[in-house]
Amino acid sequence: MLSSDEVVHAAYADPQVVQAVGERFGAPAIGTDGGVNRAALADLAFRQPGGVAFLEALIHPRVAAARDAWERAQAAHMPPPPLIVCEVPLLFEADLAGRFDAVLVVTASDDVRRARVEARGQDFSARSGRQMPEAEKIRRADRYLVNDGSVAELEEWVAERFREYTA
Repeated sequence: MLSSDEVVHAAYADPQVVQAVGERFGAPAIGTDGGVNRAALADLAFRQPGGVAFLEALIHPRVAAARDAWERAQAAHMPPPPLIVCEVPLLFEADLAGRFDAVLVVTASDDVRRARVEARGQDFSARSGRQMPEAEKIRRADRYLVNDGSVAELEEWVAERFREYTA
């Protein structure tokens, strides 16, 4: 599976991205290690007009290129894997659903989503306000799970979907 977190972290480590972030958001967005301080950057980007759009224009093309390269590498394996799975948090917002054979949405109730986001020190309202409503994502999905339960329940649902899509 291609993890969006890994790809995004790699994009933020790109020296050109570090430079652009520093120029746009200033020293508070750069950590003591000289790399992007993503926690500080998130706060700055959501507070500054056009900040999130700037980051999306900077990061999304890099993520798309990495995803495309990863997909080609997976498809080239002999034998090819039974499934190629990409995690794309802003799939519908970026109008990427048509690139995939199936779309599975894992969501949670608003209370659970809020608690998870705030536990990471992030602003739930700012983030969710920029995203498609969860009900619309569910409507567009081929399959979905409201993940208010345990990790074991999530893993079982994923295993069921794996069996379904590899059958």
